[in-house]
Amino acid sequence: MASRSEEDLRCPVCQDIFRDPVVLVCSHSFCKDCLQTWWRQKPSRECPVCKTISSNKNPPVSLVLKNLCEAFLLERDQRGAEELCPLHAEKLKLFCLDHQELVCLVCRDSEEHANHSFRPTNEAAREPRQKLQETLASLKEKLESLKQGRITFDAAAVKIQIQTRHTERQIKEQFKKLHQFLQEEEEARLLALREEEEQKSQRMKEQIRALSREISALSDTIRVTEDELKAEDFSFLKNYKATVERVEQRPPLEDPQLPTNVIDQAKHLGNLSFNIWNKMKDLVSYTPVILDPKRTYPELVLSDDLTSITGRRGQQPSNHPDLVVDFWPAVGFEGFNSGTHSWDVEVGDSVFWFLGVLAEKSVQRKIIKSGLWGVVSFKGKCITRSPLSQSTFLSVLKQPKRVRVTLDCDRGALMFSDIDMNTHIHTFTHTFADRMFPFMATGQRLKILPVEICVKPQQV
Repeated sequence: MASRSEEDLRCPVCQDIFRDPVVLVCSHSFCKDCLQTWWRQKPSRECPVCKTISSNKNPPVSLVLKNLCEAFLLERDQRGAEELCPLHAEKLKLFCLDHQELVCLVCRDSEEHANHSFRPTNEAAREPRQKLQETLASLKEKLESLKQGRITFDAAAVKIQIQTRHTERQIKEQFKKLHQFLQEEEEARLLALREEEEQKSQRMKEQIRALSREISALSDTIRVTEDELKAEDFSFLKNYKATVERVEQRPPLEDPQLPTNVIDQAKHLGNLSFNIWNKMKDLVSYTPVILDPKRTYPELVLSDDLTSITGRRGQQPSNHPDLVVDFWPAVGFEGFNSGTHSWDVEVGDSVFWFLGVLAEKSVQRKIIKSGLWGVVSFKGKCITRSPLSQSTFLSVLKQPKRVRVTLDCDRGALMFSDIDMNTHIHTFTHTFADRMFPFMATGQRLKILPVEICVKPQQV
């Protein structure tokens, strides 16, 4: 139960310690807000305790009572800060290491804590506080890592949208070209059909006019001859010779032949879709290797068709081509683990380039050196590179402009040759157990060349 002094400090309306106490003429005190709320609910300004009417709508604040209330609340807070032992009502000044709990001096001497180890609270809190601070620091690091991850994911989400829009535009451009080709092809074939129609219709009209003239002349001859047959004998015999000559002088009549110059439908419709497809090969191209944008070094500019790379600043390796980190790599989108695969690369006048294949495990782990097989051209010299042997210089009479890379997974061979000179550069012999991805690197420009497309029906 609260003490009498505490009861004197409670507002009769809210039953809590006074807040901004005001005093009425009847000497009763209330919280300022409680009194104003009470008055708003009543027709007159009466005292909530004795019902005395107050003429002052803003009663004065009782400073003495306000100070007493503030001092009481401060003292009560200080008392609450010093927790007491629930058994002995003594201050908890020690920490039992065995029971891991706060105890008072009486508890220390009790049977329950006999032979236990104790520390003052300030000493006992030191080590747990340090551990908690370390844990908190770890959590803060984790939080910072998560925030950075969130930033990365937000950037990736934006990049996905940008890539989608860019790829969508490229797809539409490709289909626009195809649609335009098909539309132009359709118009050309319809035009050819209409021209043939016009030519053959004109010839047919000429033949019809000629037949009409023949019909008209023959009809006149028949009519005149019939009239002579109907004449009197004297008149008939008189005109007979002339009539016979007129009939016999007509050219021999032949039955009209069936029209042969009709529309050549076979020419226009025969294998129409195949012929268009065959013609379309001049519009489209096929590249045996496509580069993967996700595995292309950021400092490389990848072409829209994903077949060529260009260094932004034309970087060159500073010391030796064996230092792969000096190169800017790009990796193919598709890997191979069976069959024979070949692709041609235009190296042009690049001061240095690196062509070959990279094992799938190295791609996944991003450890290039551990699974890279290839040939490096470095300042006019060609050098081999593989994880199983030291780099060796190759004897090349002339720097190639176009290089063919051939991977024979079944035979275990990786071959390099000069396309223009038709000469062999180098061959690696190894059983490639892993899936191998095409690899190319430069600080300048490399391009994978398209192959010739051949469209023909299969022979039975």
